[in-house]
Amino acid sequence: MSMLTNTLGRYFAGRFVVAALGVFGGIFLLLVLVDYIEMVRKTSGLASASAIMVAETSLFRVPQLLEKLTPFCMLIGAMTCYLALSRRLELVVARAAGISAWQFISPALGSALLIGVIATIAYNPMSANLRELSKRMEAELFGSAPGGGIQDASGFWLNQVTSDGQTIINAARSEQQGIRLTGLTLFRFDADQHFKERVEAREATLEAGRWLFKGVRRFSLDAPPIDQASLEIPTTLTEAQVRNSFSTPETVSFWQLPSYIRSSESSGFATAGYRLQYQKLLAQPFLLAAMVMLAASVSLRFFRMGGVQKMVLSGVGAGFLLYVLSKVTEDLSKAELMHPIAAAWLPVVVGGLTGFLALLYQEDG
Repeated sequence: MSMLTNTLGRYFAGRFVVAALGVFGGIFLLLVLVDYIEMVRKTSGLASASAIMVAETSLFRVPQLLEKLTPFCMLIGAMTCYLALSRRLELVVARAAGISAWQFISPALGSALLIGVIATIAYNPMSANLRELSKRMEAELFGSAPGGGIQDASGFWLNQVTSDGQTIINAARSEQQGIRLTGLTLFRFDADQHFKERVEAREATLEAGRWLFKGVRRFSLDAPPIDQASLEIPTTLTEAQVRNSFSTPETVSFWQLPSYIRSSESSGFATAGYRLQYQKLLAQPFLLAAMVMLAASVSLRFFRMGGVQKMVLSGVGAGFLLYVLSKVTEDLSKAELMHPIAAAWLPVVVGGLTGFLALLYQEDG
């Protein structure tokens, strides 16, 4: 019986991994296609944009988006796996051999935990690095189009005040968590808060005690536009302050988050979003296991008894409700109304207990 259990365990684990990776690959290809079409539309007026570079940019952008869909890939993959096993009567044979549902669910749970660990320690840093690479490629594609390209809403805003006056910086794109900016517009005011000039620049880099702008055009009220190769503006901003303004928790890799949280705390900035992201990455393996538990609770019914559509819809509905719960707890945590640990682990506990109790009722109740 031990040999039979081990053999079936490896078989069920292999079937689950193949199904989950198949769903993951299918969604990846779909996202790449959609993003590539959107990038082609945005770069249609740029003569310097080659098809290969546009495709690479889309390819590097998608992994970070797909990372958010990983729990749903596990849910759909597990449902697909167990429904296929049930349709081919393999689960019936396993039950007839004296193997309980808990025994042929355990291999999938172990596989989901392993996939979650790999996703946290390897896939997350890779997706963050690829996202930074895609930002550099976007800067090359749209460098000649001020304010163009891929950006969030009205871009990124930064305000700095020095002894010379105030400077408001708007950047279309950010790289290296704000250390390098492209597609810039600056509004400069003197020490008496009187408008001084507007500056447009191709790119800017934060150096020790200064911003270095390149490809500059300066506009003032009483003079024609002036083109300059570069412009230096003093600043008291540090890299930690700039990163806090320009970076988002999703763009910081798992291994960088602890040091980033410490540096932000020492600078006096709020770290709730980054603490939440760190806890979510720690909880990711258990969230994937909870998704497998939910999928098993709606997929182990004998296929010929009917009701497959209801089972699939109930599984998808459970996953959607869990997603809503995670978004609510995430917003509460970022507003500092809930502790990041509670916000990150509550969906895991709710999803896992729901699947466990449903299976307990079906199999042992």
